[in-house]
Amino acid sequence: MNIVLLEPEIPQNAGNIARTCAATGSRLHMIKPFGFSVEDKYLKRAGLDYWKLLDIDYYENFEDFLQKNENPTIFMATTKSKKVYTQVQYQQDSYIMFGKESAGIAEEILLKYPQTAVRIPMLEQARSLNLSNAVAVVLYEALRQQNFEGLLKQGQLHRHTW
Repeated sequence: MNIVLLEPEIPQNAGNIARTCAATGSRLHMIKPFGFSVEDKYLKRAGLDYWKLLDIDYYENFEDFLQKNENPTIFMATTKSKKVYTQVQYQQDSYIMFGKESAGIAEEILLKYPQTAVRIPMLEQARSLNLSNAVAVVLYEALRQQNFEGLLKQGQLHRHTW
């Protein structure tokens, strides 16, 4: 899977997302401008020691991302979509994009992706979920649809056996 962050603003969220991507073998794509430095201590701390497991790419802007990835099919995660994230079929190499915390994905971009825009259901009074939580929710649905291919499906106790 491919997780795309468009102009992320909060280093702790980006770090948590990096850790989720590392733990699931998903590639992380980060599109500038960022609201932090990639050397930020909060970013590094949130990702813990998972950075060495992470496959990550950086882009100057959305057009740079599209060009370098040859215009991929992108699922746009947005609170504005009519379609729920469980109503689409993700492929093993799907791209799932999430916008910046303060404004999401620009409507000018969303208008180009009406068939692949998805949302997470929530109360009308709620503006949005935390970005790292939203990524985890949608990513794990996409992975579930792929039968968690390549991921450990059974955990083990540390001092005992099941």
